Amino acid sequence: MKTKKILLIIGAAVVIFFITYNVFLKKEEVDFTLVNAIRGDVVQEVSESGQVQQGEEINLNFKTAGTIEWVYVKVGQEVLPGSALAKLETDQLNIELNENKYALKVAEAKLNQILAGNSPEEIQAAQTDVDNAQTALEDARAKLTEDVNQAYDDALNTLDNAYLKGVGAFNTVRTIQTTYFYGNDQESTTVKNAKTNIENDLAQIKNYLGTTTDTALIQSKILLSDIYGSLSTVRDMTEASSYQDIVSAANKTSLNTDRINVNTVITNITDAQQTISSTKLTNQTKVNIAEGDLKEAQDALAVEKAGPRQTDVDYYQAQVDQSQAKVDLLETQIKEAILRSPVRARVAEVNKKTGETVQPTSNDNVVVILPTDPYDIKVDIYEEDIVKVKLNDSADIKLPAFPNQIFPGKVTLIDPAEKVIEGIIYYGITINFENPPQEIKPGMSADVTVKTAQKNDVLTIPGSAIEKKNDKIFVQIFKNEKLEEIEIQIGLSGSDDKVEVISGIAEGDQIAVPK
Repeated sequence: MKTKKILLIIGAAVVIFFITYNVFLKKEEVDFTLVNAIRGDVVQEVSESGQVQQGEEINLNFKTAGTIEWVYVKVGQEVLPGSALAKLETDQLNIELNENKYALKVAEAKLNQILAGNSPEEIQAAQTDVDNAQTALEDARAKLTEDVNQAYDDALNTLDNAYLKGVGAFNTVRTIQTTYFYGNDQESTTVKNAKTNIENDLAQIKNYLGTTTDTALIQSKILLSDIYGSLSTVRDMTEASSYQDIVSAANKTSLNTDRINVNTVITNITDAQQTISSTKLTNQTKVNIAEGDLKEAQDALAVEKAGPRQTDVDYYQAQVDQSQAKVDLLETQIKEAILRSPVRARVAEVNKKTGETVQPTSNDNVVVILPTDPYDIKVDIYEEDIVKVKLNDSADIKLPAFPNQIFPGKVTLIDPAEKVIEGIIYYGITINFENPPQEIKPGMSADVTVKTAQKNDVLTIPGSAIEKKNDKIFVQIFKNEKLEEIEIQIGLSGSDDKVEVISGIAEGDQIAVPK
């Protein structure tokens, strides 16, 4: 009974330990490993199997069109691998190369400048721009107030003058009314009413004097127009049949003059209104521009203080990469302007002379050579890989008959025409031995690795760490005890899962690689 009790206690302890271990002690398993971003070499390779065959004539031509500057060989001449056979004119290419080297230096200088950040002098200059913009804004606002006030003051003088012209017109009408139109006939009644209207209009205008506003100008102009109408009415009455010969010519002239004066001050008030409106618009526009300049200066100061943004660094790095690519392309074109023999051979044909133009076509061969070494290797390359292969790419050749040796070779020919093997498109290439073994035989199988591209001392990470999303490339970096997704730019992808990183991460960053 005691033994059974002990066993139960032990069993319970085991169960408790198992639960504790799984719940509290057992650490969560991770599904990735951490690898440092390091500097190294990235080699891109294409590997295929082929077969040793008897050497054939090799037709050689330039990759680009141009004019032949020199032909260095004659028919029957023996040439070594790399020997110059002919050369194209490269004066224009050299000019373009120098221009693009300068552009590359400018791009590198801009990148270095933004990486270095802004100096205290630059920040102070940006602060000065802000201060100047603030002063300019205050001046523009003050000028707006000053000019608008002046426009209203001028309008006030115009209104005062208008009132005086109206008073003069009233006096003329009153004199004519008391002198001629004092009876009870229709003409006298009309003139009396006109005089009363002018008097009432002047009283209203007088209320607006001294406090000129847009409303005062609008209403005064309406009242003056009414006064002008009353003057015209009185003038018409002076030409009535019963008064035409009674009212003196001088009185009639006075009425005409008053009408001209009132019409003039109406025009002056209209001009004053337009002046006020244009003054407000012009000066407000200047205020708006000054506000925009201040905002722009403040934003520039914030940028100066903030230091370089990653997006800016990426942009200028892209400019450097683009300039470098142009330089590399031109240097390659200048290098390829010299037609060289890929193998040890004898010149069989020379089909072009100095000064002739050539085209990069298969039927426009410049030189035809017959390899001295009787054997080469024919390899069929898959269509997605053939774009990586170039003439004169180096190759490692392994022959099963010589298991412990690797023979160096070079790509000497790329067939322009495709071939279909079991529904898949391939292109044939020819690889020449540099030092073939004496015991080599036609028909032997060969494993060939063509080195299509290489970059040395670049920042590298495993290709398996890369994740693509919407045409963008990301990696997970381990930072501050957690994973953080970072967008990167990559360059050359190697054949050993090494990938060149152009921007986005730095050497020593820990990259998460899925297991």
